[in-house]
Amino acid sequence: MSYTEVPGVRVPIRMWTDPATVEGQAMQQLRNISSLPWIAGLAVMPDVHLGKGATVGSVIAMKGAVCPAAVGVDIGCGMSAVKTSLTARDLPDNLGRLRSAIERTIPVGRGLHSDPVDPRKLHAFPTSGWDDFWTRFDGVADAVKWRRERAMQQMGTLGSGNHFIEVCTDKSGAVWLMLHSGSRNIGKELAEHHMGIAHGLPHNQGLVDRDLAVFIADTPQMRAYREDLFWAQEYAKHNRAVMMALFQDVVRKEFPKAKVAFDQVISCHHNYVSEERYDGQDLLVTRKGAIRAGSGDFGIIPGSMGTGSYIVKGLGNDSAFNSASHGAGRKMSRSAAKRKFGVRDLEEQTRGVECRKDSGVVDEIPGAYKPIEKVMAQQTDLVEVVAQLKQVVCVKG
Repeated sequence: MSYTEVPGVRVPIRMWTDPATVEGQAMQQLRNISSLPWIAGLAVMPDVHLGKGATVGSVIAMKGAVCPAAVGVDIGCGMSAVKTSLTARDLPDNLGRLRSAIERTIPVGRGLHSDPVDPRKLHAFPTSGWDDFWTRFDGVADAVKWRRERAMQQMGTLGSGNHFIEVCTDKSGAVWLMLHSGSRNIGKELAEHHMGIAHGLPHNQGLVDRDLAVFIADTPQMRAYREDLFWAQEYAKHNRAVMMALFQDVVRKEFPKAKVAFDQVISCHHNYVSEERYDGQDLLVTRKGAIRAGSGDFGIIPGSMGTGSYIVKGLGNDSAFNSASHGAGRKMSRSAAKRKFGVRDLEEQTRGVECRKDSGVVDEIPGAYKPIEKVMAQQTDLVEVVAQLKQVVCVKG
């Protein structure tokens, strides 16, 4: 489908979904965003839903400003996936051992490695720039510098919430590895530090929503935030790369006779800021729950833990600021999901998937998410499907 244009305050709201299906609070958030003095454009993806400050599934283009709450606390959160030489026929009937091996190797939840991972010991991790990346930690906000050791130990860990590690198969039977994670606690603490600073700035005092407080160009606050923001985005990218390398090593060990080979890893952020140019203007584009889908860009759009996911290639639609959805998108809050569903529902909706089936992950039940097939159908002018995946193992935080 092409987009529907809804009147905004300063800019129109371009929506790749039926506006009538968007909850009232989320629509109000979008109108609030469109009222910002610095707004240059606003695109809404089909997985749109209520978020903190800014709406999840929105692409916010601003001139000379960036909103830290729109980026969110999981700076650089995103996806990675890789196709393997394994096929579905290589997988054992009981996948419990493989799941356990993944969980032993990659800490989940609030877990961390007892010692920082040495990337030189991993088969598939590119170590160029690694030392420089950690040297630049000395330049981040003083408020979080004491977290260096924890940040190093959490490098290569999953986290909780909707983060996951999966073994999937595509329609041809090829096995894929996929994971979803971000910048862990260090990204959260950097985000909260800068959001607190933004709230106190004079130019933000008259905003309709205090969570839309921004930093503006050519100020010390903006320079400090951008430095920390881009470092945290890089942390998230390294975090996924380390996890994927650990994941690949698990698969090598579990399938020694297969001599498993791996294609090039696909990786994409979906909570981040990028400097891009549209209509002759240099803009700061915030994708909050959206991936970049420039012409030829590979991306990953996951569903829920019992449905499936898509590997896509961008079509380069400037009206959407070269973006697409980051997933299926929630249709109910975590608390609402826990009220509506129980463990038996989770067992039924994740039948055939080796995963947790307990009360601790009921809020991630497939029924709490929009149908991924419908979401994909609403963005055929944004991406083309390269592969459709179905998980057989899902590790949750």
